[in-house]
Amino acid sequence: MITAVPLDHLGWTEELQKKFSATASAGMLPARVAAQHRGSYILVTEHGSFSASLTGHLRRDETPASGRPAVGDWVVASPIPEEQKALIHDLLPRTTAISRKVAGLGTDEQVLAANVDTLFLLSSLNSELNPRRIERYLTMAWDSGAAPVIVLTKSDLIEDVRSAILEVQAIAPAVPIHPVSNLSGEGFEKLAAYLSPGRTVALLGSSGVGKSSLVNRLAGEDRQKVKEIREDDDRGRHTTTHRELIPLPCGGLVIDTPGLRELQLWESQEGIDHAFSDVAELAAGCRFTDCAHDSEPGCEVKAGLRDGRLRADRLESYRKLQRELRYLKRKQDHRAAAQETRKIKRLSRQIKEQRSDVPYY
Repeated sequence: MITAVPLDHLGWTEELQKKFSATASAGMLPARVAAQHRGSYILVTEHGSFSASLTGHLRRDETPASGRPAVGDWVVASPIPEEQKALIHDLLPRTTAISRKVAGLGTDEQVLAANVDTLFLLSSLNSELNPRRIERYLTMAWDSGAAPVIVLTKSDLIEDVRSAILEVQAIAPAVPIHPVSNLSGEGFEKLAAYLSPGRTVALLGSSGVGKSSLVNRLAGEDRQKVKEIREDDDRGRHTTTHRELIPLPCGGLVIDTPGLRELQLWESQEGIDHAFSDVAELAAGCRFTDCAHDSEPGCEVKAGLRDGRLRADRLESYRKLQRELRYLKRKQDHRAAAQETRKIKRLSRQIKEQRSDVPYY
């Protein structure tokens, strides 16, 4: 369990205090969600940590998953000190939210982490380096409101680090990029600038990129289990099993997350425009505002392809993410229509039942 942490080191602000005061009753205190398990939470406060459960409107079935606490959220809680437990009564407004579409066939929002200041997008400098995956992570980061930073781990595994950095810069020209080695510690001094007291950094990356090793380096101790990369395919192995908020000795906080096997976007049009600013800038010069960048005359995007200002794989990645968003929107519209139809049918049945109970004279 996490010991007591000063509120300012947890990221508490005057604005949060105002919102808390407007919501809380006597005996309640502000707490930050440090971990989430099946139906229960671990909260950290200035008085120590508590195991907690939901109460009131947060427990209702109609409350969407995105409306319930996630790791990094601030909540209003009432402690039960003698049991080292607490009840969560309300959720304070989020400043940022890292969201994706739930895995599988659903169309709901899943909040991976909340109130994050900086998002470290991790990719390892071995055969796993994938620009297309980084573009997807960048889209999610820009949409969340957190500032993205690309961290290229395992720099000790390759000789030409500079070429790899240039490859990533081509798709993220305005984003800070830091190569690091979890073995030697090289490059970690530059990451410290993002972890001043009260600042929260979340880690996002696929399994085995070195998130747990990075957390252990930042924490100065073995907080997370790590495994060596597999020799047969040069890939790391998944170790983190749940999201967790970890206070660091420097006063900052880090949210470790399990490796994402599936990262489907959640209403990320603004994020796409940021992540693909080169495409968006060219598109602004197209003759038609609804240009599909296919066969329309006066298409500046197609012109950019011809004269080398834009790479074909970059445009294809942009189109793929756009298609994914359109597909999600169609599924959401279909689901909303189906829910409305069921609601109308239910109301109709209720009206018929009420009329049948009215006696005739």
